[in-house]
Amino acid sequence: MSRRSSHIPSLPSLLERKISKTGQTRGADDDEIYQNRVNRNNTVLIRFPYWATCSTPPPNEKSFENGFIVLISPNEYFENPGNMQILAANGLALGINTLVFYETRTAWNAHDPDSLGWTPANSRVGNLGGQYVARVSATTATNEGAKIVRGFVTTSLKGAGIRVYEYASNTTIAQCRLQLEAMFWTCADSVDVAINNGMSQEGALARKEYIMQNCVNSGLLDLDRLMGARILNERHNTICPLCLEELSAQGFFNRMAQAEGREVLDLTITQLNLFHIQELRVGSYNHHPYNIGWGHHHCNVVVRDSGIQQTLSWINNVLQRNIAAGHFKSDSKEN
Repeated sequence: MSRRSSHIPSLPSLLERKISKTGQTRGADDDEIYQNRVNRNNTVLIRFPYWATCSTPPPNEKSFENGFIVLISPNEYFENPGNMQILAANGLALGINTLVFYETRTAWNAHDPDSLGWTPANSRVGNLGGQYVARVSATTATNEGAKIVRGFVTTSLKGAGIRVYEYASNTTIAQCRLQLEAMFWTCADSVDVAINNGMSQEGALARKEYIMQNCVNSGLLDLDRLMGARILNERHNTICPLCLEELSAQGFFNRMAQAEGREVLDLTITQLNLFHIQELRVGSYNHHPYNIGWGHHHCNVVVRDSGIQQTLSWINNVLQRNIAAGHFKSDSKEN
């Protein structure tokens, strides 16, 4: 943004945080190998079987901004000599950009890293500080069934990196955030909602004008593309990419309704969330402009990793079976 941006009023804090978080990966448990809620340009983790598919960064980018680490299973590393040639041919070296990743107790027992004199890795760049990392679940099947968590366990180094398909460069993250804010302002009631949540009318109008013009200047407000991507409707208002309902900007501030008797006091989920039009999947980098929008939380949950078109086909099949069985009439209304 230009110098003038410093004079543009700030967004309501909840909305500002929501847009900012779109540049972060989704959560991961502490016992997973992945980092929890970190920037999308962090070190990427590439499973060895997907090296050929995922080793190339997004189009027009020369490299991953914070490097990569290849994770190879003990079976792949120790029991298939041909994989050593593949590693060497691709400039992959154990302890430098490649780690043996233990996930099962069988592999741990068969190729005990302690007996090999190996140390767990503790760095994400350059020399990784070790040859392996381990995340083996606890089991009660044996007397030696304790959980095994080795490498990348300190507060500052919790998790080795991010899922490769969640990656986006800093430039792409900034573009996405700019376009996503514009999609807030294209909600029909955005100015009124911004005012109701702490902005002055003058400030809301000034920020909307500034953001929209910034999007135009950055090539991020191609209305035909946004409509074709199911992000805007023919009135150029923001819609949910799955159900196509126009969105109220108030949904960015409203918490999700909770079932009576099952309330969670610290619930932070709002009615509207980040929505990827083409789902995140291995082999693609789908966090980029014109593939991101806002959608209902419930619609996002339904789509999950299946993608919009596959989800719509499933919904259609469910409806047709229920109609055929007499359980649903297409013109019925809720009581």
